[in-house]
Amino acid sequence: MSQPTPQDVVEKALAASTADGQVAFVVESSEANLRWASNSLTTNGSMRSRQVVVVSFVDGGTGMAAGTVARTGSPDIDELVAASEQAARDAGPAEDAMPLVAETPSGSGDWDADPAETSIGVFADFAPALGQAFGEARGRDELLFGYAEHSMETTYLGTSTGLRLRHDQPSGRVELNGKSTDMSRSVWAGTGTRNFADVSVEALAGEVARKLGWARRRVELPAGRYETLLPPSAVSDLMIYVYWTMEARDADEGRNVYAKAGGGNRVGERLAALPLTLRSDPFEPGLEACPFQVVSGSSGSASVFDNGMATPAVDWISGGVLTNLIRPRAWALKTTAPATAAVDNLVLELPGATVTQDEMVAATDRGLLLTTLWYIREVDPQTLLLTGLTRDGVFLVEGGEVTGAVNNFRFNESPVDLLARITQAGRTERTLPREWNDWFTRAAMPAVRVPDFNMSSVSPAS
Repeated sequence: MSQPTPQDVVEKALAASTADGQVAFVVESSEANLRWASNSLTTNGSMRSRQVVVVSFVDGGTGMAAGTVARTGSPDIDELVAASEQAARDAGPAEDAMPLVAETPSGSGDWDADPAETSIGVFADFAPALGQAFGEARGRDELLFGYAEHSMETTYLGTSTGLRLRHDQPSGRVELNGKSTDMSRSVWAGTGTRNFADVSVEALAGEVARKLGWARRRVELPAGRYETLLPPSAVSDLMIYVYWTMEARDADEGRNVYAKAGGGNRVGERLAALPLTLRSDPFEPGLEACPFQVVSGSSGSASVFDNGMATPAVDWISGGVLTNLIRPRAWALKTTAPATAAVDNLVLELPGATVTQDEMVAATDRGLLLTTLWYIREVDPQTLLLTGLTRDGVFLVEGGEVTGAVNNFRFNESPVDLLARITQAGRTERTLPREWNDWFTRAAMPAVRVPDFNMSSVSPAS
């Protein structure tokens, strides 16, 4: 028996509700993937799934409470709604309670259309090009490992206020790892994509081959502060931390790096020496994201009461100055500040910058060129001090040329502090975060130069 359409599921959930308000949404997902190791495809597959979420709002006399229940597959809708309403009755009054959103945001999609889907066919051009890269790698006695995946999520969101919103979200990523046959050298290249039409296997494989060539010479260096060039991928991993900690409430209450000494927050304060802009835009070409809120559980950065609220373009940092923090409507009302929603993409740019990473290398007398960062962890939320490791290639630059690979390091840095110490930023380009790409693939960043990046200790990782 075929399962009901996602639109029918939403409508049935809303019709079954006896609560004071309700949000129901269905996420239809499809995914295709390829994996390879040692210059040979190993697996490929595709899958489909459905998630149904119901958020009920009940006024028990002391304030509005919210209860969320989620199920996968084809659940009993009446049971799901009843469970959600009971969860709301069991909960205390919600401190983020607000009237549900009633205004339809722009870009809300075609409610009546079937869900978008992906399939293994998305790799029709990618797979043959990958096969050619395998052959070329064998000819150099090198090995390629990695995977490619593409997903399509269609979200149907309905509310008791009459909203009927739909969004299609394609997401794709490629990670290509190159190794020497004795496993003594390892490098990485990756990219994010919406549809794989813009993915050049030749370019990725060429980047891997070049880095493996650089790594033939090995140089041991001690810990210390080094002039360091961070490529867009490494920059994105650090800026995502800058972004996801931008909760206004934590700042206003003195709990994060955006708290102002003596009270309040640092909005209006200069964070970057260069006129850098950090921004999000759901309609950014190539990085398009959902233009409205879809929230299953409240947090400091989002509220279930804000489901369906528009998420317009926003500058988080503009011209080097902190201009916005993430602020759900309830906290905005309490602090008489504008409500500002997070968007599922991130762009860092320096207006007018055109220099390439290679040109930045050529202008470096002596320094380090990183490939990626990994195992990044927060040490101190008050300063956003992070620690982590370099991975898959740290290269020594001397006289404007890469002269070899050096050992890995553990680093200790605050990306907010780094913003004040960046002395050069290149052109912005789409990139793939290495650490966070299991959930965040829509990023565009420049390579940056930091004159004193803190490599706090040598790492034994290879």
